[in-house]
Amino acid sequence: MVFAFTAQKRTEKNADIVRAAGQLPGVLYGQGIESVSLAADRVKFQKLYDQAGESSLIDFTVEGGKEPVKVLIQDIQYDPVKQKPIHFDLRQIRMDKEMDVTIQIHFINEPPAVKGLGGTLNKSVEEIDVRCLPKDLIGLVEVDLSVLQTFDDAIHIKDIKFPDGIKVMDKLDLVVAKVMPPLTEEQLKAMEESGPKSVEDVEVEKKGKVEEEGEAAAGEAGEKKEEKKEEKKKE
Repeated sequence: MVFAFTAQKRTEKNADIVRAAGQLPGVLYGQGIESVSLAADRVKFQKLYDQAGESSLIDFTVEGGKEPVKVLIQDIQYDPVKQKPIHFDLRQIRMDKEMDVTIQIHFINEPPAVKGLGGTLNKSVEEIDVRCLPKDLIGLVEVDLSVLQTFDDAIHIKDIKFPDGIKVMDKLDLVVAKVMPPLTEEQLKAMEESGPKSVEDVEVEKKGKVEEEGEAAAGEAGEKKEEKKEEKKKE
């Protein structure tokens, strides 16, 4: 799917004035270009983001300009109270240079270990860092949960099939999804004796023990994403 978007070049430096006028302030930047302050229709931008996310190339045009350029939605700032977008960043992409980007995971099908064995699905990773040329970029990658037939089964990043041209940057042994077994009689008894803990508390403790390594790796991946965003803004 091809995404296209247009915004105005902004001369007003005060972002609050732009928001008061019903528009969303933003900026376009990239390697080798001069940053451009923008103002966009808030509703149209939200619709674009809902469809394209942060890993789909967009044909972007500054209103009045001639040729569109390829961009990614690099970042969005939200109002801490209303949770509405208050600023957006677009990063212009060079088609001849590899880029680092985050691809969302789209989970499909139901794990047999949940439906047949009464387990609980735990998704420890929902996005993956990759490196590729812009022409090879995909919007998302599908992960089939139907392979989780027992509590011993697990899906790792190395199990996910990506198209040619995409190099995974995250740790390949990182657990993406696994089904946790239901509570045993011993665990239920221990919960009753301890009193304050709920079933949910016991499940959380149990998941923590089983997936300690996976969660630690996921934390490292999250820190890496934030570092990458800061580096890209400095380009």
